[in-house]
Amino acid sequence: MNMYILRYVGVDESEDVQLFYYFAKSDLNPREDPLVLWLTGGPGCSSFTGFAYEVGPLNFKAVQDSGSLSTVVTNPNSWTKGASMIFVDLPVGAGFSYSRTSAAAHSTDLQTCAQAYEFMRKWLIDHPEFLSNLFYVAGDSYSGMTVPTVAHLISDGNEVGNKPFINLKGYVLGNPVTFLLGDGNYAIPFAHGMGLISDELYESLQRNCEGEYMIVDPSNAECSNDVEAYSQCISGIQTAQILEPLCGFASPKPHQFFGERRSLYDEEAELLLPEQWPCASNRVDGYRLSYVGLMMMASEKHSVLKSGDHDLIVPFLGTQAWIKSLNYSIVDDWRSWKVEGQVAGYTRSYSNGMTYATVKA
Repeated sequence: MNMYILRYVGVDESEDVQLFYYFAKSDLNPREDPLVLWLTGGPGCSSFTGFAYEVGPLNFKAVQDSGSLSTVVTNPNSWTKGASMIFVDLPVGAGFSYSRTSAAAHSTDLQTCAQAYEFMRKWLIDHPEFLSNLFYVAGDSYSGMTVPTVAHLISDGNEVGNKPFINLKGYVLGNPVTFLLGDGNYAIPFAHGMGLISDELYESLQRNCEGEYMIVDPSNAECSNDVEAYSQCISGIQTAQILEPLCGFASPKPHQFFGERRSLYDEEAELLLPEQWPCASNRVDGYRLSYVGLMMMASEKHSVLKSGDHDLIVPFLGTQAWIKSLNYSIVDDWRSWKVEGQVAGYTRSYSNGMTYATVKA
């Protein structure tokens, strides 16, 4: 039976940030199978969600008796079937990660990325048997904002000779946030395509809001009214998976704790990224992560992005728009991919080593 390691690694000056992680070795061949660093989204969700609810080795099995606790079972679809997995609680304050000082308790997305890189270097120093394994950074949801940057930091660190050398192969993202607020603007076209709102309301939204549904001008009463009507239409929908029943949250959403976090889109981005952005659009912010992805992908690393096709929070339309903005040529055009002879989704590959796939959910 696989044994799981739960420990801390200290990062930042004086190791004032203590990052908690779960580690599960590959079930097959840990010496040769890939090593994956998993960053859960939110921002602010514990990596325990990845470990026990998504791609990790464990699941919870619900019981019919409302007075009984769920039981822990192994996940037959765990990524540990072919890779060793590190699930780290980031940013500081998520899960069991904590700070020793009040100053260290606050971090931007860029600081979180730097802490992830430092964590990985220290972890590999303590576990040199994994230095030669292929390495991937992976995550979902809001991690679409951080995973490419972590991969970029690793790639740059390797180029300048930072030790240890990390055998980076690429990154993997599921339903990734890419445009931040821009992703939300694709929710309304998605909702219309899925039959959640009427043609008339959609046409009115297009006419009155002109494509900007997230930041509405208060003086634009027509747009405000349309957005409110849209909100009413989807109020009974489980937005993370529109086919599932609507369930409440047992605890506050992460943004209630991390609402003051500064993102990759603020002025502090200049600490990592170039001052001049390759963008002629007024949506400058929407291209910053794209440029990080461009620099990362130009180094011949591989990336895989997938979108569940019933996610209203991070709709596939937004992810596809972000990929299109990278302007890479298509090498394997849109086609279905199958599992046991049945169509499971659609995929397309690009000249930069990126593969995009939708997943029928």
